[in-house]
Formats: sequence, C-alpha cells, structure tokens
Amino acid sequence: MNANTEQNSSFDTMKLLIAVVVLIGGIAGYYHFAEYDTIYRVLGLLGVTAVGIIFALQTAKGKALWHFAGASKAEVRKVVWPTRQETIQTTLVIMVVVLITSIFLWGVDSVLGVIVKSITNA
Repeated sequence: MNANTEQNSSFDTMKLLIAVVVLIGGIAGYYHFAEYDTIYRVLGLLGVTAVGIIFALQTAKGKALWHFAGASKAEVRKVVWPTRQETIQTTLVIMVVVLITSIFLWGVDSVLGVIVKSITNA
C-alpha cells in the first residue's frame, strides 16, 4: 500500500512539473513571438494556460482544489444576503464611526503635538 501511495505521489509530482513547464513555455512563447499580433499571442497563452490547468487538476491536490471550489459554490448559495436597506444602514453606521474615530485621533494628535512642542521648546 505504501509503495502505491509513493508511486501516486511521484506521478502527481510529475504531472505538476509538466503543468509548470507548459505554463513557463507558454509565457516564453508569448514573448518569443512578439512580432505577431497581441490577440494571437494572448489566445495562445490562454490555451497553454488551460492545458497547464488541466494537467494540474489531474493530481490529487488538483482534484481536492476542484472539490473545494464546488463546495464553496454550494456554500455561497446558502448565504442569506442583506437587503438594500440593511446594506445602506450598515454603510452609514460605518461612515459615522469612521468620522468620529478620525476626529478623535485628530484631537489626540493635536494635543500630543502641543505637548511635544512645549517640551522641546520649538
């Protein structure tokens, strides 16, 4: 069992290495073919990136990441989003708190500035 896990791990590492090499090759190709139109270079880079992602998703970690993304999507559907009125009220409360805090910090800074000036006789 341990040899099988070790073999899968090394095979996954090889797949990830292939994905990285493909991505690096795509980036190098993007700059190598600078004389061609940008749209063709970008499309080529997107294609190579898709191939690299497909290779990476074939690994155990890639499959776990894909499963995590699907579970996250399901959780987002369960969220109860605030109404427009709740959002506006919360935003106003935050703005008032920020204003009060900034006035308080400005006052503390001014008092400390006066104290420092009186100590240093500047």
